[in-house]
Amino acid sequence: MFNLLKGFDAQAASNYINPYAVDVIRAKRRDLVYGISHTEDLLDLLVTEGVMTAAKRSIILTIGTRKDQNSRVLDILEARGERACRKFFHPCLMLAEPDLYQRIRTYVGSVNQNIRDTRRQLIGYLLDREKEGMVGIVTQTHKETRSLFAFEETKRFSPEIEDSSTVSLENKAAPCKPENLIHMVATDGEQILLEELLEDNNINTVNSSNETLLHVAAKHGHLSITELLIHKGARLDLQDNNGHTALHSAASRGHTDIVRALLKAGASIYALDLHNKTPVHLAAENEHLDSVKVLVKEEAKQSDGHTQDMFLHMAAAEDSWRLAELLLQSGAAVDARNNHKKTALFCAVARSNEKTVSVLLNAGAKVDCDVINEAIKLNQGSILCLLLGDCFVQTTSHAKGALSEEALGSALFSAVRQNHDGVVTALINSGANVNLSDKQGYSPVLLSAELGHTEVFRVLLAKQAKLDATLPDLSSALHLAVHSGSGPVVQTLLEKGFDPNITGPKALSPLHLAAQCNRSDLVCLLLKAGAQVNAVAQDGLTPLHLASQQGHADTVIQLLQNKADPGVKDRLGRTALHWAASSQGESSVVDLLLSAKANPTTTDNEKRTALHLAAMEGKLDAVTSLLSHRAKGGAKDMDGSTPLHYAAAGGHASVVSALLQSLNNKEIEERNAWRKTPLHVAAEKGHNSVAVLLLEAGAKINATDHSKDTPLHCATRGGHQEVVKTLVNWGQVGHMGQKKRVNLRATNNVGKTPLQVAESGDTPEHENIAALLKRKMLLIK
Repeated sequence: MFNLLKGFDAQAASNYINPYAVDVIRAKRRDLVYGISHTEDLLDLLVTEGVMTAAKRSIILTIGTRKDQNSRVLDILEARGERACRKFFHPCLMLAEPDLYQRIRTYVGSVNQNIRDTRRQLIGYLLDREKEGMVGIVTQTHKETRSLFAFEETKRFSPEIEDSSTVSLENKAAPCKPENLIHMVATDGEQILLEELLEDNNINTVNSSNETLLHVAAKHGHLSITELLIHKGARLDLQDNNGHTALHSAASRGHTDIVRALLKAGASIYALDLHNKTPVHLAAENEHLDSVKVLVKEEAKQSDGHTQDMFLHMAAAEDSWRLAELLLQSGAAVDARNNHKKTALFCAVARSNEKTVSVLLNAGAKVDCDVINEAIKLNQGSILCLLLGDCFVQTTSHAKGALSEEALGSALFSAVRQNHDGVVTALINSGANVNLSDKQGYSPVLLSAELGHTEVFRVLLAKQAKLDATLPDLSSALHLAVHSGSGPVVQTLLEKGFDPNITGPKALSPLHLAAQCNRSDLVCLLLKAGAQVNAVAQDGLTPLHLASQQGHADTVIQLLQNKADPGVKDRLGRTALHWAASSQGESSVVDLLLSAKANPTTTDNEKRTALHLAAMEGKLDAVTSLLSHRAKGGAKDMDGSTPLHYAAAGGHASVVSALLQSLNNKEIEERNAWRKTPLHVAAEKGHNSVAVLLLEAGAKINATDHSKDTPLHCATRGGHQEVVKTLVNWGQVGHMGQKKRVNLRATNNVGKTPLQVAESGDTPEHENIAALLKRKMLLIK
């Protein structure tokens, strides 16, 4: 006869201990093999419960008879072990074969009638609990469809003693997980039974709320079970449906001893739940000050290596001022710094959390430059007043909470830079020096003028800021305001009697800067205030020079209307027309100056006219305007170069074309100090389109310079293949009327022909040119 009992009681052999589920299967195998009639349904339930795979279910169903199928199922269950056998009985057999299940249950009850130790095995334990009347009253339907496991869970989920970690029976459609039973044992603190159950269960198994056994033990204050689970390797980081770790559970209920045990085991004090709360948050919310102190003390131990915000920083960022108070009462360091080297006070200020700022200040938090500057950056006037109220200017003492004059001044510059007039007022009222200079020589009033911060500028004036301060380069507040284009600041300064002709860097007046920066509205303001329209700067430039140089037509008009003199020369001998002709700005400035009787023939120190400069820059509109106002197209500079030389050297074909229309044949052949014609210059620079224009206009193709080089020599020496092709092919078919061809054998003053010049070159271009010349000279085919 099969032994369905696990052993004998040491005192009385007749008292059997409770059978395990696997023993029940072995004892009642025949009843089960012949009694299971819904094998397919039973297999479906076993697959659902994870006892069997879908593939194995399919294989079993291919076995010939139902009896053989049932026998194979029982073989698999025995091989899988105790836990699989328990699931087989409940819920699978209970749901698939309720009548057979009740017979098995009756058998189990009869085996346990005279049992003394009813808490050693699972089934006996449940029967014992049922006999004690701890199972709630359920309907007959429930009695027929739920096993002893379900009876126990019905008690657990009864409304009178419902726990927040579980779900009520009425709302639970599916049968409860068997794992919940072991959680019940942990909840009741039954350590001996729990140890036995752990032999067949994963220590990290979870209930319907995703709570582990460690969660349950921590929540219900079972220290010894908590230590047991930790010792057996229970994971400390698992989170339930609320995101709580076991440490959250212990801290929220004030189980301080368990908090200590979990911390000793390495539980994370910074773990966040679904509401971004740490264990210390929950302990504080429930006013468990002892647990808060333990957590704060642990944080202090870890502070050297922490990589995130500390508790106090979190409270400051969240504006959890009550939590901040509790943390401080529990020993949190008020000036501790996080991984970003910031204090909790900085975090509170950065989030504009005024109430927490007050709590931290009352606890003695240090107000440093970082904190002040953060308040300034965010323009937090009320918070800044709190911070400044906790500070005072002190240069000799190093007392906590004191800001030096330098730090207060730095804060003032920061507020000016960010245009926070209210903050500037608060800082000056708190002792900041309104006339302090920084390392670059700026005072607050100079900085505000440069930035054009009108509101701050007016606050500084109201606080008696000095207006006569200048930068090391002599820039005044008026210069800086003009440069920034701040009309209101300029007007305020002029109304205060500021000298509009004050000289600054390189003797520039504010009007010079207004003209240079095209501030036509400020030009008007300055001129009305008495600015000298023809003021001369260090390099001889007038405001009209600078406006013309930049091509600012509107400003030029204003200056001319206020009698600016277009004939004034600067140190280079240039007039405003010279600068306008060479400017990349509006070409209309040249016309404006010519209309104001500017002389187009005036030369600079190098004898260049405005036409020379316009031709050099390739400014066709300026060239056309100057020529229409009788500028001399053949004028020569100090080196004998004409505007045509300049245009040819720059490759400006359109300007060359315009100049050729105004010149006669003789002027086309004008030579400079090196006896080069414009064609020489074009060939030397490789400007083929210009060379073609000059040849078509009658330029001499074989003219020689002071080295007896022809244009062909010049083009060859430079490796300019296109120009060489143009020159050697000129005068052939397609050029009717061209009598003179290029002289391929012409020699220069060192006796070299163009071919010899090409052969002395060392580039592929020179090789190609040499081959071309040889073919033209019939030396090769």
